[in-house]
Amino acid sequence: MPEAGQEVIKARRFLKDRLQRDYTTLRGYEAERSNVRQLLQRTAEMGESNSLLLIGPRGAGKTTLINSVLTDLLENNAFVDNTLIVHLDGNLHTDDRIALKSITVQMRLENAADGKVFGSFAENLAFLLQCLKAGDKKSKSVVFVLEEFDLFCAHHNQTLLYNLFDVSQSAQAPICVLGVTCRLDVIELLEKRVKSRFSHRQVFLFPSAHQFEEYAALFQELISIPSSKELKSNVDRIDSLELLKSEAFTFQRNHFDSVEYTFDKRFVDNWNKDISKLMKSPTVEKTLKMLYDFDVSQAFLKMFTFRLVAKIKREAPHITAELVAALATQYECDDKVDLLCGLSVLELCLIIAIKHHSTIYDRDPFNFEIVFGRFNKFAKVSSTMQGVERAIVLKAFEHLRIVELIMPLSNSGLGKVQKEFEMHKLALTYGQIQQAVQRYQALPTEVAQWAQSSLI
Repeated sequence: MPEAGQEVIKARRFLKDRLQRDYTTLRGYEAERSNVRQLLQRTAEMGESNSLLLIGPRGAGKTTLINSVLTDLLENNAFVDNTLIVHLDGNLHTDDRIALKSITVQMRLENAADGKVFGSFAENLAFLLQCLKAGDKKSKSVVFVLEEFDLFCAHHNQTLLYNLFDVSQSAQAPICVLGVTCRLDVIELLEKRVKSRFSHRQVFLFPSAHQFEEYAALFQELISIPSSKELKSNVDRIDSLELLKSEAFTFQRNHFDSVEYTFDKRFVDNWNKDISKLMKSPTVEKTLKMLYDFDVSQAFLKMFTFRLVAKIKREAPHITAELVAALATQYECDDKVDLLCGLSVLELCLIIAIKHHSTIYDRDPFNFEIVFGRFNKFAKVSSTMQGVERAIVLKAFEHLRIVELIMPLSNSGLGKVQKEFEMHKLALTYGQIQQAVQRYQALPTEVAQWAQSSLI
């Protein structure tokens, strides 16, 4: 059935495209979204000046929230006609001179400011805002979006922030300053004079660790194909992005557009039926719980889903529970266990000796002499480890230190200590050592038995 094969390839392309280029769909955070939307609306319609900080970890959806709110507001004619959007990024605009140049360009006031000499930054900014006033003294509102807000705090004297917050506190012109940052202590980075002019409005975006049902529903939504009615409503929303007249915002130019995709109704019904069946599988539920414990953010789930969708082929046109579980095991593997499995048998014996010492003495620090004494007891009764020279064992111990499976104590002696007597601590859990012993290929039986019990 070549047609069915083509539909599968088209579905894969659609799902990958939507995962990569949908910059305006944010799920959840209704209260936070409403807060930002009302703030921008009041700036556009009533000429209020405001400032607000969006704080949350990377990948939480801060930028997507702003994009989503702006897309919603583009349906409001008052917002489109009365508002200019200026987008600054702390990584690009590394000093206030570059930032001011970018503000001038984004406000399309290069001609007005050309050739004028300003005494100060404040004078220049005041002139730019004055230019936006119409004949009836009604001024256009300006929304400043500052990405990586914490980097602007490092600018000399924080001149840009001082002037923006100063304008937002006074009645010069209606402006709204939206700062986006991942730093919780960002308020502490502000100078006293800047802090006093900031409104101290903060919106926190933290993914909740107690919403597994929403997480599973999001996964189902990301791998399902919407009906033709939903695709059409999405097209109308994307078309409104053309009203966003901003040179700095680029997401609207490269946004995912579902107008390119049409699917056979029978194929969509069968696909979504298979997905619903997949979600009832205990294997998938267990896998999603493991991923949820690993990372609760939507960005991580989208990355996982993208890798899953990329595995769909003509020969294997369905997402199966086995495929989901196999991909998730890559996130489960422990690097330390893999490192232990790559050690020599002698080095693993030293790790086992350290484990026994730590168990008996309640994780007390150890040095080479202590470990060598315990290893020697085992070597005397072992057929595989007999006759290993002390220098070789010391070399193996040093290698464990180099790969950081054991860590030297920083305060191990005030003077110079001989390396045999320097105290160390174990940087592994007992579970990791146990796992490595079970997975180690061709490990001598007596070593495996010694790992279980310290009695020789």
